[in-house]
Amino acid sequence: MARKQFDLIVFDWDGTLMDSTAAIVKCIQAAARDLGLPVPTDSSAAHVIGLGLAEAMQAVMPDIQPALYPRMVERYRHHFLTKDHQLVLFKGVPEMLNALSNEGYFLAVATGKSRVGLNRALNATGLLSIFDATRCADETFSKPHPAMLQELTRELGQDLRRTVMIGDTTHDLLMATNAGAAGIAVEFGAHPVSQLHACQPLFSAKNIPELHDWLLEHA
Repeated sequence: MARKQFDLIVFDWDGTLMDSTAAIVKCIQAAARDLGLPVPTDSSAAHVIGLGLAEAMQAVMPDIQPALYPRMVERYRHHFLTKDHQLVLFKGVPEMLNALSNEGYFLAVATGKSRVGLNRALNATGLLSIFDATRCADETFSKPHPAMLQELTRELGQDLRRTVMIGDTTHDLLMATNAGAAGIAVEFGAHPVSQLHACQPLFSAKNIPELHDWLLEHA
């Protein structure tokens, strides 16, 4: 059966499928504290979620010595590894992904996580086999550069015009725009709803069940 609008549905990971925004903010702040640096606010730390880790540290701490960025990354990873086993998927995510897979959509992930971090999360949540392809920030350009979506569509033989990117940050939505794909926002992650809506997403979901229903009805 022909799909209505899309053949490929691409999800961000943190703050979109996994309830990890608060943990990431705390880990960024703990890394700064470890190094005796000014501690970013919750909102500034949340804003860089979705970027590659090196890019995120530069964006959240633009005024520190460049030599400190690798140490920020190291301390962040140290703290996140103590927490990531506690993180859970948003309620309804497995059911939504299984339903979309059964409907014949190609499913993918485009994330600011590292390959090691995403594989660990996919294994822990039992979702490794549900995705047809994945891209991580340490494999290509960081969001909002369009490379992740361009590479995913090439790998899967799909058309960017029939691809939708779903995410909780403006980085996700701007990547979709830059790639010529559609964008859908979720309102329960890292970026304020007003910033998401300013990117003019095709739809904005307040929760996973609302997203699930919209995709099955309209995608």
